[in-house]
Amino acid sequence: MKSILIRPLITEKMSGISEKHSNKFGFIVAVDANKIQIAKALKEKFNVDVTSVNTIRYKGKMKTQLTKKGKFSGRTAKFKKAVVTLKEGQTLDIFGQA
Repeated sequence: MKSILIRPLITEKMSGISEKHSNKFGFIVAVDANKIQIAKALKEKFNVDVTSVNTIRYKGKMKTQLTKKGKFSGRTAKFKKAVVTLKEGQTLDIFGQA
């Protein structure tokens, strides 16, 4: 079975949300994962109770590069992001700090 949680989302915006609301965390997840599967994966991996899961899907952007050999065009990878709210008083130790 494919992994549902790919990696934690560490951006300036997500860090601000996590500081303001200590029980919200962001993850890059599998594109075909649904909210129930994401909540179960978090419960199994981190042993926390998930209150809600909000997901956002991103299409890949078109990119073009001009070189001496010609024009190359392609697309960046699509991905899915999940913002997870935990039960009040719970937190995640993503980086393994004591």
